[in-house]
Amino acid sequence: MVHFESDYNNGAHEAVLRHLVETNDERTQSYGDDRFSQQARKLIREALEAPDAQIWFLAGGTQTNATIIDCTLQPYEGVLCAETAHINVHEAGAVEFTGHKVIALPAHEGKLDVEELRTWLKAYYADDTAEHMVRPGMVYITFPTELGTLYTAEELRALHAVCQEYGLLLYVDGARLAYGLAASTDVTLPLLARLADVFYIGGTKCGTLCGEAVVFPDGQCPSHMLSRIKRHGALLAKSRVVGVQFEALFSKAGNETLYMTIGRHAVQLAMQLHRLFVERLGYRPFIDSPTNQQFYVIPNEDLKLLRRHIGFEVWCPVDEGHTACRFVTSWATTAREIEELELSLG
Repeated sequence: MVHFESDYNNGAHEAVLRHLVETNDERTQSYGDDRFSQQARKLIREALEAPDAQIWFLAGGTQTNATIIDCTLQPYEGVLCAETAHINVHEAGAVEFTGHKVIALPAHEGKLDVEELRTWLKAYYADDTAEHMVRPGMVYITFPTELGTLYTAEELRALHAVCQEYGLLLYVDGARLAYGLAASTDVTLPLLARLADVFYIGGTKCGTLCGEAVVFPDGQCPSHMLSRIKRHGALLAKSRVVGVQFEALFSKAGNETLYMTIGRHAVQLAMQLHRLFVERLGYRPFIDSPTNQQFYVIPNEDLKLLRRHIGFEVWCPVDEGHTACRFVTSWATTAREIEELELSLG
């Protein structure tokens, strides 16, 4: 059985685990003041080309989204996102639990359309009863999206411009950022640092046991951020556990960080999987994704056969005879697994 259910159904990259073991016996400060977290911050700032960036380490994606959105918005503000966004669909109302409304707009292959966003904002501010409504305070996007699609640099600049025009924060969920950067032709970490007010670099789905690195690129995070994070139950006493892992991810082997190597590896194998499913098996893509999340339309009679050889996620019905399914590669996927899958499927 080859497993493509998700990119967090495994442990951690060998280099990350090795660094955890090598540093295990050292006594350090707590709550992010340890030398490993400080070094990880230094390496991340260098990768971002953002020397003033403030960086906080949290444990997981949903925790990060709920904490950061609540910490950066006023109590009466909400967050705009695509209707397919993680905070709107797969986080069990975590953002709403903090008191902030999630305002969903139409999704186009997982993405927000900048002109639809502008139209919505114009209508909101033209409404005489706007003061009685939830005020928009933030635009939330993911890179890559829930469907594995990517914003171009031009689209990100356009979203940034609209946010600047209306005084909104632009927040980028980077749970799978390594894979998005590896697949993109024009989006880089430095570009993201210039355009986003806050974003996070995903670790949990990109080679760590756990952990996300929240970045305020210009250093303008809310006051008393440590207290705010702790109030949300999100402050790690052993923050070094995440800091050590990000130190490993952002250390370079040659000219490239391990984080980028992980991303490229998963995307390359996703393209091999794509060739197998489309060219060999004749399945059509459900959506054209260049990242590690691949979606295919599978005849229902083939699902049982596939499940004998491969773990995957059923996404949604397409019609009476077909189902869209998701197959995800990661840093842990091997070329041998793809070869074994191809042999087993004949």
